[in-house]
Formats: sequence, structure tokens, C-alpha cells
Amino acid sequence: MRSRSELSTKIHALADGNKRPLMLLWGPGQGGDTPTFENLMVTLKVAKPGPGRSRTRPDRALADKAYSSRAIRKYLRTRGIGCAIPEKEDQKANRRRKGSAGGRPVTHHKET
Repeated sequence: MRSRSELSTKIHALADGNKRPLMLLWGPGQGGDTPTFENLMVTLKVAKPGPGRSRTRPDRALADKAYSSRAIRKYLRTRGIGCAIPEKEDQKANRRRKGSAGGRPVTHHKET
């Protein structure tokens, strides 16, 4: 894809708890992180050492603030996947501005 007359790409990666890559997906540099996240999760398969199906659902998702959208949090919640994604400052401000209608703060475990 072209970005300011130059080609650019963005690499999205899934890794396990030991920082070993499980899945890599290349996308356009100007593309968003939210649409790509669901594609990564759908294609995730972790083979088991013994017989049986591959795992397709991790215990927890850790990500940076770029993946802090409502759509991603909803997707993780519906699949029963724990989430450790910090909230963006503008999202916090919007939630606070709405008062009680803004909902609960996002739970984020800094240790995780």
C-alpha cells in the first residue's frame, strides 16, 4: 500500500507467554489495528503435544493501547478470553465526562 507516495506495511503478531511467535500477519501501513485483530484471533491454532484438537482460544490477551477499542474488548468478552489491555487517555476522559452513563472503568492488571 502507498502512504505519502511510499509503500508501507504493518506487522501484527501473536506470541505465547514465552514470547515465541505464533502468528504473523502483514497488513497495509495505514490500516487499523481493530479489523486485523479479529483476523489474527480467527486463524490462531496452537497444536497440542498429544492427541486432540488444536487450541483456538487463549487464556488471556495482552496488547498495547492501539488495541483498546470497544469492538476488541467485546470480541474478547464474548469468547471468554481474559484481557490485559490499557485504556487510552482520550477514552478515559470521554468515559469520565459522561459520568455514570460512561460505564465502569476498564480492568487492567499492570502486573500481567
